[in-house]
Amino acid sequence: MDVVEAVRRQGPACAALGSPMYAGLCERLADDLVAGGPTATVLAGHEDDPGPSALALRLLGSVHRLVLERRAGALAAYYPSVGGTWEPEAGWGALRDLLAAEPEAVREWLDRPPQTNEVGRATALMAGLLALPWAHPVRLVEIGSSGGLNLLADRFRYVTPAGALGPADSPVVLDPAWTGLLPRREPPPIVERLGSDVMPVDVRTTEGRLVLTAYVWPDQAHRLERLRGAFALADRTPYEVRRESAHDLVSRLVLAEGTTTVLWHSVMWQYLERDEQDAVRSGIDALGAQATAAAPFAHVYLEPSRRTPDSEHEFLVWLETWPTGERRVLGTSVGHGVPTRLE
Repeated sequence: MDVVEAVRRQGPACAALGSPMYAGLCERLADDLVAGGPTATVLAGHEDDPGPSALALRLLGSVHRLVLERRAGALAAYYPSVGGTWEPEAGWGALRDLLAAEPEAVREWLDRPPQTNEVGRATALMAGLLALPWAHPVRLVEIGSSGGLNLLADRFRYVTPAGALGPADSPVVLDPAWTGLLPRREPPPIVERLGSDVMPVDVRTTEGRLVLTAYVWPDQAHRLERLRGAFALADRTPYEVRRESAHDLVSRLVLAEGTTTVLWHSVMWQYLERDEQDAVRSGIDALGAQATAAAPFAHVYLEPSRRTPDSEHEFLVWLETWPTGERRVLGTSVGHGVPTRLE
């Protein structure tokens, strides 16, 4: 995909997900690329980046990081995440000035994948846990887990038209979490939490929190509030995120009797090379073949996917279970997970 087209096409996606600020900026960045402005200088060398790598969001995340670090004072006046008020004309002018004055500072993060660690996607994971056909305690394993915040899914509060689920005092409230009927009212207990990422983020550090905050869109206060609440939970809930590939983690997994091992991931598959995708899928199938009634295995994921080869892409919530060999769509969601519509 042409770099201008890739940046421009990100705009409608941002608009659909409730960020008019980023929708407008993507359009402006694309126009500036065509005009050979400072955007073109900053993105030089990235002309052949694949569309799914979200180049526009990588650039905007790097800019947001400079705002959060107080390295872009003129632009900060327009960023709601630091108390500013977004004004499309003046805000774009300030951002363009920053690209012109500090191109190398912006380029520092262009090779990073966007890592929001969006905790709203826990609605999809929890739907999977509630649909498990067994009541065994859960060993929760996540690939592409970034800072591992969704490993804390049972610590979040889920609000639905039919009532709420989860701790009443949770600092993370997902409202509305679901539409549709839940298969049961209480999830099985989570007794182990393990994640992996090729670029893990330590959310217990200032630097780690900066990374995740920078990739949240500045005009979405509800997402920033959820993220800060998840940081508070991470301070008091033990879990581990290892620096390793998705395939390496899956290949080392061993099922355990008396527990359900649940492998989970969300909106990360597109960042894997095809060989890695194939290797992870083979590892999942191998674990499924080893599963027994005493040591079952489940795969829950939220990824842009198709119901059939001829269908349109949707954010589908899938559940696969073994030894039953069942695979089904639990529902549909949106990129940030809230709400999820159960089927």
